[in-house]
Amino acid sequence: MVSIPEYYEGKNVLLTGATGFMGKVLLEKLLRSCPNVKAVYVLVRHKVGQTPEARIEEITSGKLFDKLRDEQPDFKAKIIVITSDLTKPELDLSEPIKEELIECTNIIFHCAATVRFNETLRDAVQLNVIATQQLLFLAQRMKNLEVFVHVSTAFAYCNRKQIEEIVYPPPVDPKKLIDSLEWMDDGLVNDITPKLIGDRPNTYIYTKALAEYVVQQEGAKLNTAIIRPSIVGASWKDPFPGWIDNFNGPSGLFIAAGKGILRTMRASNNAVADLVPVDVVVNATLAAAWYSGVNRYNRPRKIMVYNCTTGGTNPFHWGEVGYHINLSYKINPLECAVGDPNFILQNNPLLRLYRIAVSRTTAFFHDLLLRLTGRKPWMMKTITRLHKAMTLLEYFTSNSWIWNTENMTMLMNQLHPEDKKTFNFDVRQLHWAEYMEDYCMGTKKYVLNEEMSGVPAARKHLNKLRNIRYGFNTVLVILIWRIFIARSQMARNIWYFVVSLCYKFLSYFRASSTMRY
Repeated sequence: MVSIPEYYEGKNVLLTGATGFMGKVLLEKLLRSCPNVKAVYVLVRHKVGQTPEARIEEITSGKLFDKLRDEQPDFKAKIIVITSDLTKPELDLSEPIKEELIECTNIIFHCAATVRFNETLRDAVQLNVIATQQLLFLAQRMKNLEVFVHVSTAFAYCNRKQIEEIVYPPPVDPKKLIDSLEWMDDGLVNDITPKLIGDRPNTYIYTKALAEYVVQQEGAKLNTAIIRPSIVGASWKDPFPGWIDNFNGPSGLFIAAGKGILRTMRASNNAVADLVPVDVVVNATLAAAWYSGVNRYNRPRKIMVYNCTTGGTNPFHWGEVGYHINLSYKINPLECAVGDPNFILQNNPLLRLYRIAVSRTTAFFHDLLLRLTGRKPWMMKTITRLHKAMTLLEYFTSNSWIWNTENMTMLMNQLHPEDKKTFNFDVRQLHWAEYMEDYCMGTKKYVLNEEMSGVPAARKHLNKLRNIRYGFNTVLVILIWRIFIARSQMARNIWYFVVSLCYKFLSYFRASSTMRY
């Protein structure tokens, strides 16, 4: 078979979600690694105060496109921005634009979706299901379409413990749900949402499962493929290690832990943290389109589904995530931290409540100090938002799944030797300690825009905070002694017993050390 760059040569690509995290990485990788692609049509929604053209210009002028800008200074000429709204009929496209897309499109990458876990069911269905349906209707009319790639999520069927690379029956008929939502008012929709989503944790997961079924049904006559990434994180290698540009998903929690704001989170230390680097997902997506495209005349009857996960081949656990977060941010601390990184994943509800209570108390006094000095308080508000975000993530940090990845393995084995280097998605090669260090460094450099020259000052600030915490704990112990222990004979006896036990242990340890030398 032809190589991946050869396949994309002269092709017209239609991309949705280009302003999103994965979409912009896919756009950059496609243009840089397949330099002979003819054009990339990007469907972009008009944003208040910013035109679609301005949004794409802002993205392509950023750090992510630095390498591409050096290699192909005129790459922007291949990007054709089209104003579109996926939530509206016919994608809100003008007739001339629609006809142009019908005539020339060869490949579609559908990355657009709402990823908010607390989205209302009506909006989630509109953005994730109806928009997919509308795009498929347009795709059915395209004369030269070779492949339609839909980006889903590995958690679409998280109500199952073992997930195969197939499209499962939907929880409800999407058409019936869409028809029902037309006459239901918002109050009724919100009331029935918990019953509808059932054992799925949120509307995002629920509607992504429905969208897969829509792709299977409406795309039956098309050459389709579905990519299911798990928790998408910072880049592994491409275009450079640790690139990340948002607070979404785990990134915001990493930053909050590095700042010393987030101290605890409900999670099972032994649960698999199925993080997958964004460039792994993008490389697999481009490869999947290539494989389906070159085999379009001999395609299998069943839709090709790829579980793009790491837990089955290179497992990494949430306990290890917490360890590496603390280690990385202590070596290269964030500026203006409010405490030293001491992030603990806790599954014990009582201990977790205790640490939450301590963090809220600290936030209260922090905001009180800000008020007294004439500054705007922010800590309590941030803590409240973090705890809400953690509640939405607890389901994923407390459970593990088994994903079948046979199609991913097959796809990897089909690649040319050079393509295996350029479009690498073999997560067996991923070294988690290095990746987590790059990830944490990426949040510092690319999200918070902090310079490495500020690290020495940040370390001094962290040491100062640590000394303050030690001093505060000492005063707290003395107060507890004076108020509770000193007034009770039984408490004093217990205290003296514990102290004497510690003293004997230290004496034994010193004696053993002396004998060894």
